[in-house]
Amino acid sequence: MFKQLKILDQSQVNEIKKIASSGQFVDGKISNPHSKVKNNLQLHDLDAYNKTSKILHDALMSNPEFTDFAFPEKVAPPLITRYQPGMHYGLHADSAIIPLPDGPIRSDLSCTIFLNGPEDYKGGALHVTQGEAGMRFKGLPGTAITYPSHTLHEVEAISEGERMVAITFIQSKVRDVMKRNLLYELNEVAALEGLNMKHENYTRMQALQYNLMRMWMD
Repeated sequence: MFKQLKILDQSQVNEIKKIASSGQFVDGKISNPHSKVKNNLQLHDLDAYNKTSKILHDALMSNPEFTDFAFPEKVAPPLITRYQPGMHYGLHADSAIIPLPDGPIRSDLSCTIFLNGPEDYKGGALHVTQGEAGMRFKGLPGTAITYPSHTLHEVEAISEGERMVAITFIQSKVRDVMKRNLLYELNEVAALEGLNMKHENYTRMQALQYNLMRMWMD
C-alpha cells in the first residue's frame, strides 16, 4: 500500500532549499559504493544536513496521516538528493538494514519527499512496481510518497531540469506489511464511523484494535 501525504508548507520547502543551496553535493555512491544502478547527487555537508533533516523529520513526526499509516518506531534522518540531466537510479529494493550513527534501523517503509515541482524537470518519475505493472509519482513540493521498502522501484532518467527530493527510511512498530495495513484500515474505519456506532459495538471494536496492536507491535 502506498500513502501520499502533504508534509511541508511552501515556507518550509523554501527554507530547506535555501539551506541546501549552500551545502556541498557529492556523488550519491558515497553511501552505496557497490551499487551499479545509482547515479545521483546527495547532500554532503554536516551543518546543512543536520538543519534540513531536523525540519523534515519534525514535519513527518507531527503529521498524523504519516504516523497513523507508518506506526513509526525509528525514522532515519532524511537526506536530500538531486538528479540532473542523464542521472537516474535504476531498479532496486532498499537495503533491509540502514546503518546510522546511533545504530542501524530496519527499513520497513521508504519515503520520498518532493522539494520541487513536476514542471521543473522532465523524466525523473519515481516508478514503484507492482507485479508487471506499477505506479509513477512526481509530487508537488512538500508532498511525500511512502511505500514498502521491499518493493522494486526506480527513479527514471532525467532529460531536462533538476529533481530535488529528500529520502528517508522508517522502522515500523508493526514489522509485517499486511498486519500494518490491516491495522491502518481498521483504525481509519473506527475514526470515520465510530460516532455512528452503538456505544457497545464501538467499545468492542476498540478492544479489537487494542488487542491486535498488543499482538502485532514489536
